[in-house]
Amino acid sequence: MTRTGVSGFIYKTFVITELELRKLRHDPTQLFTRAVQPALWLLIFGQVFTRIRAIPTGNLNYLDFMTPGILAQSILFMSIFTGLAVIWERDLGILHKLLVSPTPRVALVLGKAIGAGIRSLSQVVVIYAIAYALGVGMDWNPLALLGVVVAVLLGSALFSAFSLAIACLVKTHERLMGIGQLMTMPLFFASNAIYPIEIMPRWLQIISYVNPLTYLVDALRGLMLVGKGSTYGLGLDFGILLGVTAVLAIGCGRLYPRLVT
Repeated sequence: MTRTGVSGFIYKTFVITELELRKLRHDPTQLFTRAVQPALWLLIFGQVFTRIRAIPTGNLNYLDFMTPGILAQSILFMSIFTGLAVIWERDLGILHKLLVSPTPRVALVLGKAIGAGIRSLSQVVVIYAIAYALGVGMDWNPLALLGVVVAVLLGSALFSAFSLAIACLVKTHERLMGIGQLMTMPLFFASNAIYPIEIMPRWLQIISYVNPLTYLVDALRGLMLVGKGSTYGLGLDFGILLGVTAVLAIGCGRLYPRLVT
């Protein structure tokens, strides 16, 4: 039976997702090697700054405060280089075959973005394990855990779509690596990941309010920590993440054919 309309779009999106996940069979260790950096942030940076109390976080322990931010950082760092795989696919001729297939371009983008989101779930396991060992006050309610999974999938999809859009414009590994490295640190430090927005200078606060990572961190902080609600409201956080992801996916879908021209 031929799938058409919305059901066909969803089916084709998840076919691309399955193809992305198959790549893990060749190198599953990448899921845990990428957890080294966030682990070091929690074990070293978090422990030190908790002791010296250099950053005001109210009644919240600093290590608790930064744990959701480090999970968001890990998602950002894993997703921002998703576009590299597309450039490799172009060089190997795989992308040409996908583009001549009846699969919608947006489905190609979403499939890859969802695949990146599922890969990022490994970071949730690692960071929750470290946080538990360090005594962070985590919320283990099943609904909160489900919310964290959804937030991670959305955040990863957002930054993956962003990376794919950049790949469509720059078309080379070297330029994408350079832009990715250029973007990760400003996105991370111009957010509420490791310090409250209130202590930032005014110009940086304005940037943080338009930074999607801020809303990912806010959602994770509201869901991961006991007794710590979301500052902006989970509805706004998820709405912004979903809206930006949709805009980027549609825009990237229009740019996709540029990769092979």
